[in-house]
Amino acid sequence: MKTLTLLRHAKSGWDDPVARDFDRPLNAKGKRAAAMVGRHMRSLGLAFDHAIASPAVRVSETLEQIESGYGRTIAPTLDRRVYLASAATLLDVVHGFPAEVESALLVGHNPGLEDLVLMLVADGADPLRDAVEDKYPTASIAELQFDGEWASIATGTARLTRFIRPRDLDPTLGPDAD
Repeated sequence: MKTLTLLRHAKSGWDDPVARDFDRPLNAKGKRAAAMVGRHMRSLGLAFDHAIASPAVRVSETLEQIESGYGRTIAPTLDRRVYLASAATLLDVVHGFPAEVESALLVGHNPGLEDLVLMLVADGADPLRDAVEDKYPTASIAELQFDGEWASIATGTARLTRFIRPRDLDPTLGPDAD
């Protein structure tokens, strides 16, 4: 069984005067949320054989904070295809994961991550999927499991086993307009 964990970058600072969206940094709330999610990942014993991330500044800063709480270095491969990618592009990235990888982390942006979850997990009476469909907030994690190989994951073939939002860990971390 393969496990794919999707992490949306933490809350970024829209009031920071950067020339490009790519360069937007995290704000203080985003840093706090990412560190808390990292601590929660550690408490769950999550581990990854492979990690891919968008090279955007807010993703790199999210990973720094996640690692501070997680207590481990993740050291993802940065892949420009993940920056603001559609679900179809993200699925292409996943299809390219090495066959020997059992548990992978993909760190990126919305709406692509949310759309990928909704594509891979069949619609039905699943409260976790319904929560993702309602909103995939910043610094949230969705964990999917499926049988088969990375190259064969397709629409409706995954099971959503976790959906963790920062506000589930600390109510002061949400919700707001993100």
